[in-house]
This record gives sequence, structure tokens and C-alpha cells, in this order.
Amino acid sequence: MGKIWRVSGPLIIADDMKGSQVYEVVEIGEEGLVGEIVGLEGDRAVIQAHEDTLGLRTGEVVTGTGMILSVELGPGLVGSIYDGLQKSLLTLGEQIGPFIRRGVKATPLPRDKKWQFTPRVKEGDAVGQGDIIGVVPETELIEHRIMVPPGIRGTVKEIRKGDHTVEEPIAWVAQNGDVKELTLLQRWPVRKPRPYKERFDPAGLLTTGMRILDYMFPLALGGRASIPGGFGTGKTVALQQLARWAQTHLNIYVGCGERGNEMADVLSSFRELKDPNTGRLLQEKEIFLANTSNMPVVAREASIFVGVTMAEYFRDMGYDVLLVADSTSRWAEAMREMSGRLEEMPGEEGFPAYMGSRLSSFYERAGMVECLGNPGRQGSVTVAGAVSPPGADFSEPVTQNTLRIVDALYALEVTLANKRHFPAISWLTSYSLYVDAVKDWWNERDPGWEDTRAGALKVLQQEAELEEIVRLVGPEALPEDDKLLLLVARMIREDFLQQSAYHEVDTYCMPAKAGLMLKTIMKFYDLAREMLDAGAGIETIRSSPMVYRISRMKDIPNEEFEQRAKELWSEMEENLTTGKRGS
Repeated sequence: MGKIWRVSGPLIIADDMKGSQVYEVVEIGEEGLVGEIVGLEGDRAVIQAHEDTLGLRTGEVVTGTGMILSVELGPGLVGSIYDGLQKSLLTLGEQIGPFIRRGVKATPLPRDKKWQFTPRVKEGDAVGQGDIIGVVPETELIEHRIMVPPGIRGTVKEIRKGDHTVEEPIAWVAQNGDVKELTLLQRWPVRKPRPYKERFDPAGLLTTGMRILDYMFPLALGGRASIPGGFGTGKTVALQQLARWAQTHLNIYVGCGERGNEMADVLSSFRELKDPNTGRLLQEKEIFLANTSNMPVVAREASIFVGVTMAEYFRDMGYDVLLVADSTSRWAEAMREMSGRLEEMPGEEGFPAYMGSRLSSFYERAGMVECLGNPGRQGSVTVAGAVSPPGADFSEPVTQNTLRIVDALYALEVTLANKRHFPAISWLTSYSLYVDAVKDWWNERDPGWEDTRAGALKVLQQEAELEEIVRLVGPEALPEDDKLLLLVARMIREDFLQQSAYHEVDTYCMPAKAGLMLKTIMKFYDLAREMLDAGAGIETIRSSPMVYRISRMKDIPNEEFEQRAKELWSEMEENLTTGKRGS
């Protein structure tokens, strides 16, 4: 037990803390504020407080808990809303109302709720770390698989079927003469990655329902992506779309220093939206961490690691998990504030020198792995983080350090946002290194994907090269071929890449529909070039009713699109064949 010696915002230095350990959780003052030891200097402990320190006085008591900052893992996580320290905001709302006092405690998992446990092993079976010993039906979409915690192996002495709370014993395992008691609840330190057997390269497409991602710059399961963009470019909406429609087993949304009204919009919308594949409510496969901008700044770092630890836990069950973090820049700003108060040597733009390694320790926990336990199963964690560079300057330290880690960049452009082109992802700046990883996935479902994608990107690149000439002499001075290229580039931009997050149909586009949409535009391009070669003018092509018909493709429901696309192709063959004009 120590005493406060100095207070500087979220930084607290306490005396008489001999025997404490780095990253140990402490309780500060009369209200028991949560803090974490980040440094030791003799008997003094340097503490970062995860709650507001207003009114703290020197001499108040600081009590060590002897525990590292950890998360509770077990049934009850899915559909829950937590703050950055995994306090249940739903529980706090019921207990004390909408205004949360500092120092108040709330268990992450309900202690009184009973869960139906069905064993998968029997007495006398040998089990090891990561083995699934039973299941709990947590939601209609998630079967919670109860695993043997890491470090435990032995013989099952007893296992109990039936309804249990998370703290009641469900099994007993004999290990080297000792008997270990297992419950539905596990605890795990947030900064320590969970173990696995083997790590694989990311593979298979993470279907997001966003055409520019799925078709043009794909993100693989187990991949790492960054979405940087200036103010108003749509970072939050893009991440919300990922969390809503990504076809993973579980999605985790971390609101790290975001505006409270945006987080409230996320929480309210997820109570109504339904998963496009199953028709079930999306909240049955989501976990939310709300650490808004008015909450204590230091808790932002904890919220990021709490989220990725939960993701690894469900990955170990054999699930594919997506974690979105909005935004890592707010976390980096919290690091800069603490570093300044600790009087550390500042790095570029005042950020600490270790910022890059901290970002890496988060992003590197993404990946596809073979999980511990038998039978062998694979799971993945895919991470997408937003970055908010001041003034949309991608050369600032947070963006540059992030780009050294991630393999997919979705750069949001202010000029596109000003033109109301959303998602405002630049097709000239963005890239994905997962094209080869998803090639087999796409070729099974859409033969010719690589050629279609490359052809569309080439058209967009050529359009960018022509823009300078157009600004100087105007579009009418261009040759007919170039005029047609500009027309097709506009169709790709407006009829394919542009996608409304708020349109009932267009908000989610299945990969099969996306492929047919782009192939339809490229087919139009081929037929139109044949018309030009046969002597037709560009105005004939521009006035074709097919231009309008193609522009309305995005309004066709996913399930109807294949049949409607066949009809559209037949009409194109008829209207754009040499010598025939559409009426």
C-alpha cells in the first residue's frame, strides 16, 4: 500500500510501492480509481490513471491488486457494450443511470445468469490446452466453445452438464497429482498475445459488401488494413460498413476516442440491422467497446488491447473475427500526452519514440492461425484501423508508422468527399498486397477476375493521365477513343465504385453482383470500341439507353441480379452492335 506523491493529469507517482510490478492494476484514492503501473523507480511507482483524477490529493492511498490488466472471457461477451476497461455499460446503465460516476465498478460478464453447458468430452478423457470440452449456445449465430485454458493438460475427473453461472465449476482436470477446477470464465492479460500452434499467410477474401474493397483492393482473412483520411472523408462510416456487413463469424467495433454521437448512432443502428446471410440481428455477432472522446484519455490504449484480446479468444475457437478500431490516431495522441507528462524525450511531432512499436504490437496480433487443441482448427483475426492525420497529411508520424505495418491501404481523399463520392477511397493511391492471397477464392467464383480488375484499373489510370490535357484544351479536342475512355471511366467511378451506405439495396453488394457489374461496364466498353472502329460517333454511344440502364444496376437486389444482368447483356448486344442505334 502506497501514497500519492504527485499528480499531473492522468499521471500519478506514488511512494512506498515496493514489491509492485510493471502493468499491475492499482486502486487510487478513496473512490478506488483504476490505474496501471507503467514504470518503477526504486520504491516509487509511475501510474497512468484510466479514470478522471480531478480532486485527487497527495497522501491518498494507492493499493496494488497484484493483478495485471486483464479481460474476462466467457459467455456473455457477444452483444455487450463495454467501456475501454471492459466495464459493462449496460450493467452500469441499469444500476446508476446514464451518467457514470468515476470509480464505479461493473463486472464484464453477468454473475447471476446461468448458461446451458453441453460437454464434448467425458470422464477419463485426456485433454490439453485449447481443447474444446463443451459448448454454450450464446446467440443464434455464435456457439461459445469452452476451451481448456493455456497451461493446463491432464485427465478429466468429472464434468457436469446443465445450467451454470460463469463462476461455477463445470469440470475437474487431474494434472501431475493436482486437480484443476475449470469454469466457463477465463482471464487473460490484455498485452499478452494468446498462444497458437502455427501461423499462416492470410488467405481467402474477407467479404465486406463494399465493391471497391472486395473487387478492386481485396482484404484477406487474417489481414491488416489501414483507412487514413482527413476530417469529413467518411472514415467512421467506412468502418461502420465493415463492422455491419463483413462476412466473418464475429465483428468487434472499438470506438477509440470517437465522438459520442457517432458511437450512439452505431449502437442504435446495430439493434435494427440484420445479417444479409442469416437474417438474424447483427448484434448477435457483434461486441462493442465505447471509449468516446470525453472519457479518460489514457483508457484509449487499454480499449485497443481489450478488443484484440477478445478477438484472439474467439479466434481460438476456430472463428473468423474482424476488429475495427476508430481511430488509432486518438490512441497515439493519448500516448503523446502521457509521454509528455513523463518528461520522455519526444520523437517526431512530439510523439514518443516507441509509438511505432506500440502500433506494431497491436496490428501484429492479426493473422490466420492453427489453434491450440484437437481437432486441429483454424481461426483468424483481421484488423482494420482508421487513422486521422491532421489536415489530411499522410506524411505525419502515425500514418507513416502504420503504413510500415499494414498490407492494405484504403486512402480517403478530401477531393472525392467534396464531390460527394462515397466511399471516398482513392483508386490511385490505395493498394492491397493481398491480391495473390485471394486470387484462388475469386477465380473459383468469378473466372477472369484478374483481367477484369486490371482492365478497370488501367482505364482509371489512363483517365488520370488525360485530366491535365482536358484541363488545358477541353474534352472535345480529344480523339474519339479518348472520349470513349473518359465515358467508361466515369461509368466505373459513378456506377461501380460509388456506393451509398444508406441505400436499402446498395449498402451491401455481394461479390457475385460486384463482378457482374464491372464485367457489364467492360463489355459495354468492348462493344462501344467496335462501334467506333465501324465508323459510329461518340455521341451515338453517349446517347445509347444502355448508359442509363448500366447506371441503375446498383439498385437491383443481389438475389435478382444474375438474371437481370443476362437481360442487360442481351440488350447491349442488340443496341451496340455495329450499324444499330439504340432508341
